[in-house]
Amino acid sequence: MNVRSAWLPITGQTRSDTRVASLGALTPTSPVASRSGILPGSSDGKWRISGFTVVGTTAMGATVYPGRAVIQGTDSQGAYPVVLTQPLNLTFTVGHAQYGRVDLIVLRVYDDEYDASGRTEADVEVIRGVPAANPVAPATPPLSLPLYTVAVPAGTSAGNGGIVWAGALAGQRTATVAIGGILPVTSDTTIGAYPGQYRDMDGALQRWDGTAWTPYPPKAAWQNWTPVWTTYTGNAPPSFGNAEITARWIQQGPTVHMNFAIAFGTTTNFGAGATSGDNWRFTLPVKAASAVKCAGFADLMMGTRERAVARIRCTSTTFFELEISSGMPSGDSVVIAGITDAVSPWTWAAGHTIIGSATYEAATQ
Repeated sequence: MNVRSAWLPITGQTRSDTRVASLGALTPTSPVASRSGILPGSSDGKWRISGFTVVGTTAMGATVYPGRAVIQGTDSQGAYPVVLTQPLNLTFTVGHAQYGRVDLIVLRVYDDEYDASGRTEADVEVIRGVPAANPVAPATPPLSLPLYTVAVPAGTSAGNGGIVWAGALAGQRTATVAIGGILPVTSDTTIGAYPGQYRDMDGALQRWDGTAWTPYPPKAAWQNWTPVWTTYTGNAPPSFGNAEITARWIQQGPTVHMNFAIAFGTTTNFGAGATSGDNWRFTLPVKAASAVKCAGFADLMMGTRERAVARIRCTSTTFFELEISSGMPSGDSVVIAGITDAVSPWTWAAGHTIIGSATYEAATQ
């Protein structure tokens, strides 16, 4: 017959039986059990699952197309590899006179050693549903893989047009892959088998972290950081004191975005005895790939009109400096230019602020 399996017949297994029934689909669900499902893929690469596709072909008949699958029994039974090598036709019984019903198409394994069925084979079957005012699909039998449900309205027969296949079929197929493979799913509530397992959830890659499926790569999130404030010479070190600092950063791939706002307070120490040579330096939240002359801009504010613009320069891979790059909106000139320090572009005091943002490339390590 066309539905064949390996390691199931008592006698007569052929070499082709063994070849076509893949043993590589072993997504684990326990140390000794595998996930039941259909091997994914299609000949044109367009479909997540094409194996065991069902298509209505006559008024009361449908065709099941070839595919490969694995059906897991109990732990002691193991997983049964099954393959359909040629199209298989199915026939549905006429509808109930008063009520509709929902049938279930399954791929099923019989193993007399375990189920005393008197059969040792695999088959594709139609499990007839119970007619009802609100019909539901029948339960999936043991050692079976659901393929499709089929809605059969009341009174359906070949004489009155048969099953309207365009809306009757509802897919129930699930996939399985070799261990380490990325499992394609569209809706799946099963837990992962091991930390580091991956799946494709309807186009989005996810990783099992041991407790939950999480997006991969992990979604970037804004984080807080407090820059370390130092000087070029290391003399007259400044300190924030009761300054208000809001600084955040986010990394997306190799790109780091940062923004910060510093409102200096009454106990801020700008560097006792500092000179114009004590250029201020602030540490970056993430190490940069290289020094950058202009990563962003900052607004230096002494008052409403007393402010200037500075370029944010990554003068090393670990810190940035603020290079004064403008005059002031008031029209006054900047007396002391160059890198911002305790007396540039003015003598800093409580109430003055620095607000800036920058983007740069992160170091690879």
